[in-house]
Amino acid sequence: MRKLKVTELNRLTPEAFKESKKIPLIVVLDHIRSLNNVGSVFRTSDAFRVEAIYLCGITACPPNAEIHKTALGAEETVDWEYFKDTPEAVDKLRQEGYTVCAVEQAEGSVMLDNLQLDKTKKYAIVMGNEVKGVQQNVVDNCDICIEIPQYGTKHSLNVSVTTGIVIWDFFKQLSD
Repeated sequence: MRKLKVTELNRLTPEAFKESKKIPLIVVLDHIRSLNNVGSVFRTSDAFRVEAIYLCGITACPPNAEIHKTALGAEETVDWEYFKDTPEAVDKLRQEGYTVCAVEQAEGSVMLDNLQLDKTKKYAIVMGNEVKGVQQNVVDNCDICIEIPQYGTKHSLNVSVTTGIVIWDFFKQLSD
């Protein structure tokens, strides 16, 4: 096997990316404090053509050198919007017909490996703060909670890792 050169990857230009068909998914970041996590979510969202990212509360917004360090320019290709309060973002999404999913360990949560998505629907996933998770008042306004099964001694994953796993599963189910 030979590693491919960057020039052989046939990546989209930023202009072509903006015009490309996206999966019907919006990622909501609920008070994410780490700029590296925010940048990583932008980069993963670019990789899987996520529709947009909603940055809420204390979550930093581009342009920002620390976000850019991990986003590597994806903060310029993926659409984003800022909301002072996460419930405001969730309300907007629900009004626009999105099924809003909190990614959280909760009573009655659906394990990601059991989640069945409908290709005719639009979705949003709410990712919580690195310490406190998704705010309870936000969970209360979501349609469903999704949980990633874990089999080790730890109770959680890094938020950017979790977002990547969930986006990948949504991409597999929702892309053409």
